[in-house]
Amino acid sequence: MVTATFRFYEELNDFLAPGQRRNEFACSCARAATTKHMIEALGVPHTEVELVLVNGESVGFDRLLKDGDRVAVFPRFEMLDITPLLRVRDYPLRVTRFIADAHLGGLAHLLRMAGFDTLYDNNFQDREIEVIAARDQRIVLTRDRELLKRRSITHGCYVRALRSTQQLGEMFNRLDLGRSARPFTLCLECNTPLRAIDKAQVQLRVPPDVRERFERFSTCDACERVFWEGSHWRRMRALLDEIMAEG
Repeated sequence: MVTATFRFYEELNDFLAPGQRRNEFACSCARAATTKHMIEALGVPHTEVELVLVNGESVGFDRLLKDGDRVAVFPRFEMLDITPLLRVRDYPLRVTRFIADAHLGGLAHLLRMAGFDTLYDNNFQDREIEVIAARDQRIVLTRDRELLKRRSITHGCYVRALRSTQQLGEMFNRLDLGRSARPFTLCLECNTPLRAIDKAQVQLRVPPDVRERFERFSTCDACERVFWEGSHWRRMRALLDEIMAEG
């Protein structure tokens, strides 16, 4: 039997049993257990982990644990660039795009509003999310930690907040989204890029009072909805400005 000592840091403790939080603890492991196997067996999805040190050395998820190993597990570092130490990801994602599970429709809507390509379908099954995420190199957003433990999911976030506006702020802070946001460039319903359209072309597609009050319009070529900078736009703009200011 192999026995290793574990210590988890910061928000990773939220996934642990109460007696294991913020303390070193010894744990029995199978002889062929890897760091990934044991981290997830203790309840922490591998997608939440940024750095694993075994006996002070940065290792990957495939490191076999040996008797007496001391394992330190860290989440994303907010204020320190640890890129030279990283061993747990094969590659960074060049483009930030998401797929949200069935419980995060509100968050998906707000991410699209902020300009982030976000797939969402209330009928998505876990296996389908896993396949799409791997194929399209998307970040999986979910409140189901078991989904994040699936082997082929390399990038994902366990969403802690319950309200969609709070979830959006959480994602902006955790993933540093402020610098790459492009608000109001995607259709909120179709996730398709919007394009500007001449006012004369939307005369019959918007209410008369809208035609009188607004000059700038955009449209989605997929669903043919028309968008303008009305009260809803102003509320969403204020929300984004607040979140980006906090970040």
